[in-house]
Amino acid sequence: MRPKLDVAECIRTDIVAGHLVFGARVTIDQLATRYKISHMPVREALRQLAGEGILVLEPNKGATVREINTEFVSQIMDMRAGIESHLTRRAARRATATDITCLREIESELESAIEHKLYDEVLVHNQRFHGLINQVADSVDGANMVDRHWMLITALWRVHGHSDERFAGVASDHQHLIAALESGDEMAAELLMGAHVMKSKQMLIKRMLAADAPVVNSGMAGG
Repeated sequence: MRPKLDVAECIRTDIVAGHLVFGARVTIDQLATRYKISHMPVREALRQLAGEGILVLEPNKGATVREINTEFVSQIMDMRAGIESHLTRRAARRATATDITCLREIESELESAIEHKLYDEVLVHNQRFHGLINQVADSVDGANMVDRHWMLITALWRVHGHSDERFAGVASDHQHLIAALESGDEMAAELLMGAHVMKSKQMLIKRMLAADAPVVNSGMAGG
């Protein structure tokens, strides 16, 4: 049986990789043909990506691809740093011994994936790690705001590549975050998360600029 296609992820990756040109109009027919699927999942994916700010919906016309440049990414990451810092402070008040154990288990899997250079798996475990902290914070609205652009940032990292240096820093930051959460140190947890996200922002933008940002965008619309 053919596995279900994540249409939103396909479109997101094609935009970040430059296969769908910034500013171009994409239609449901065009995307359904491209991915060899029916109209319904395309329509749902367009709504999802419009919610992420990647596409601008046009009634009865499809959508327009938004430019994803370093300024856009900088704004997203600045907002995320503020929101996640707040959520992590809340989590430090609420984290139980079980929560800390779960974070350590996720972190162990993340570090094992780093060791074996399974970088796509690292990204999955990283999302689980942050997601659990946000869940413990018990702020649905805050978590939703973080989630809104999470997959876009993940797609950008996949396109622009990773480094052992970056992931070694991620692992170190996570260990310090776990310690702050375990001790209930709200201020330390808040500051550590803010610095963690800002380091990620700086490294991602550096890679985008090295690739001549905006993201490589020489493809044809739908090409």
